[in-house]
Amino acid sequence: MQMGENAASKNHLLHSHHQVFDIAIDVLPQNGSKCFDDDGRLKRTGTLFTASAHIITAVIGSGVLSLAWAIAQLGWVAGPAVMVLFSLVTYYTSSLLTDCYRAGDPDTGKRNYTYMDAVRSILGGVKVKFCGFIQYLGLFGIAIGYTIASSISMMAIKRSNCFHQSGGQNPCHISSTPYMIMFGVTEILLSQIPDFDQLWWLSIVAAVMSFTYSSIGLGLGIGKVAANGTFKGSLTGISIGTVTETEKIWRSFQALGAIAFAYSYSVILIEIQDTVKSPPSESKTMKKAASISTVVTTTFYMLCGCMGYAAFGDLAPGNLLTGFGFYNPYWLIDIANVAIVIHLVGAYQVFSQPLFAFVEKWANQKWPESYFITKEFKIAVPGLGTYKLNLFRLVWRTLFVILTTVISMLLPFFNDVVGILGALGFWPLTVYFPVEMYIVQKKIPKWSTRWICLQMLSMACLVISLVAVAGSIAGVVLDLKSYKPFKTSY
Repeated sequence: MQMGENAASKNHLLHSHHQVFDIAIDVLPQNGSKCFDDDGRLKRTGTLFTASAHIITAVIGSGVLSLAWAIAQLGWVAGPAVMVLFSLVTYYTSSLLTDCYRAGDPDTGKRNYTYMDAVRSILGGVKVKFCGFIQYLGLFGIAIGYTIASSISMMAIKRSNCFHQSGGQNPCHISSTPYMIMFGVTEILLSQIPDFDQLWWLSIVAAVMSFTYSSIGLGLGIGKVAANGTFKGSLTGISIGTVTETEKIWRSFQALGAIAFAYSYSVILIEIQDTVKSPPSESKTMKKAASISTVVTTTFYMLCGCMGYAAFGDLAPGNLLTGFGFYNPYWLIDIANVAIVIHLVGAYQVFSQPLFAFVEKWANQKWPESYFITKEFKIAVPGLGTYKLNLFRLVWRTLFVILTTVISMLLPFFNDVVGILGALGFWPLTVYFPVEMYIVQKKIPKWSTRWICLQMLSMACLVISLVAVAGSIAGVVLDLKSYKPFKTSY
């Protein structure tokens, strides 16, 4: 889920160019055209390299910061093992999903442009609504998770500077509320840009930022291990005593959700596939891209997660960079936290824009006569041309940002929110739909060996998802016991 910023923005950019040609589909030659693909849209130019880059930049987002904490709950044996397991499941189901890009024949079948299109054309019925509900709920949740994460990073900058100015005398307790409000105000302004998700440079900025902070976290982890002179941590994870037995169980479950969240990119896979040129068939290119990106991200995750655990042991923080808060070089940690905030400001928009578009399209269809919903006012902006102001867009998007900000202030627990999101989205979007669509697409007979194996995989992942949701909700309940709304300080 983190990670659609790049893919989403590039895809919307591509789709915006396509619309002009949709009318001409019947007129254009269907095959052999130099400028157009078989669906009458402009020739796709994506390659194995661009598809892999999309996936990698889409996957490596703020989820990487909670991996050291997740490994600390599970220990040196189970932690890396669970990570490898999730990467294999994600790779396998995404390779099933690549076969669903074209309905029917893998080379010439009708294209599905988005994940929802694929579910609609292959499964149909109530499953489409279920898929949409989970997908949009996930986007709403990500907006909340990103608000919390950015406020934690802004506070970490403030605290490290305050700590150094006072020479380590002042404990520097500060509230997260003003930082969430600052983030919210920024997002209200940015959300008024109607086609923000078409700003392609956002992808590049997000990619550079995510590599910046992940690499700094990794480097600092290695440095701290060198300073300690030893690898911290144990084979079985956080010891009973540091936490109670029940807490240990719940936290282990929650760690599964955090790891699942770090791997989920299935939602944007078909959108990325829609940028790839053929021949060779798009599914072949995407299978290769999925394997390359799975290896790269798993290696990167292992390094960040394991080095963080080796550096902090049982005390690995929920957000890796805040754990280094008071160590020199503090300016380096400030740079990493600034990178996170910049990344999240853009990422929030790219994830919220599909939800904005969905609601606005629905409102337009429901009340096509309404002046409030459909009327656009042109306002001249000096130096920027004209801005089209739509009252419904102004009110609805502002309310959405206010709602996510208020929820973030009420529940400022980054780890638990990430766990719930990861677990909720993991099973339906990464496992259930790809498996079901593949079974229908390939006409796999019921109760055949292959069918049974696929259903067992789906059931096993459902159990893991439910357990992780339970763990994360238990985490929220535990946090609420010791928490006063709006008065949080770190």
